[in-house]
Amino acid sequence: MTEMLEDIGVRLGGQFRGLIEARHPLAPLTTYRLGGSAALFVEPTDDRDLVLLKAALEGIEVPFLLVGRGSNLLVSEEGFPGLVIHLGPGFNWTKAVEGGAAAGAATPLPIFARWCADQGLAGIEFGVGIPGSVGGAVRMNAGGHGREIKDVVRSICVVDLGGADSELALSEIGLSYRRSALPDSAIVTAATFNLSGGDPEQLRQELAEITRWRREHQPGGAANAGSIFKNPEGDSAGRLIDESGLKGLRVGGAEVSTKHANFFLANEGATAEDISSLIGKVRLEVYERSGVVLEPEIRLVGEFAEWPAIGGAE
Repeated sequence: MTEMLEDIGVRLGGQFRGLIEARHPLAPLTTYRLGGSAALFVEPTDDRDLVLLKAALEGIEVPFLLVGRGSNLLVSEEGFPGLVIHLGPGFNWTKAVEGGAAAGAATPLPIFARWCADQGLAGIEFGVGIPGSVGGAVRMNAGGHGREIKDVVRSICVVDLGGADSELALSEIGLSYRRSALPDSAIVTAATFNLSGGDPEQLRQELAEITRWRREHQPGGAANAGSIFKNPEGDSAGRLIDESGLKGLRVGGAEVSTKHANFFLANEGATAEDISSLIGKVRLEVYERSGVVLEPEIRLVGEFAEWPAIGGAE
């Protein structure tokens, strides 16, 4: 593995303008601010760098992980034993297009939502409260306040490390609740959205209302990664956790928020293992009380202790 990672660095050579670094810490790239390092970290500056990276990976079998703003990731203390790819500043851009707007995959979704409001483009207001990138939001079909990405996305540009690069229409992305049909090897580099005309001042007021609502109903302060579990069909993960009497439950420095039960907080001294153990414990107790198996929305990266088994669902 070490030789393969070194070979990638050699293949990239002097033409690659982005960052290449061994043992790069991943905690600063996640909202939990927890976890270890990547064996090899590569940050392509722009499309040209990404083409070079794809060529360098040809014929090499190495595990890789694409990290955006890290708002739905929990990285283990041991880190990730492969290649981590983080898109650089050349993928952070916005522009108006006919019938909507486009953005680079590294553009923070809240910033894109605010930019659209300033341009009088309506439809993406819900994105102001989602702390991810445009690319990450597309990949997981992020949503909130009754809307989701599949309601507004028109097409995406994809660089596939294991296949052909392409531009995909909405019908080809395979978006469903908090997921897409994109293979792990596909890197979203840009997205175009269908948006309608609106009054900038009114849109800014709507953004302010969404922001106010989230501050009132979701925890601030301690680090978190937003919703831990997906909502079961016709129900709410937060409600199930709350009715199981689990608000305030702690494992080490990890705590179920008393403000919103589907948010797990990393208090001072918390470890990634604390968060993972709390997820497993809550999942088991909700199942024992309600018979519902909660499916994680957060993605765990690296090695963690196994969660308690749940009936025949494991």
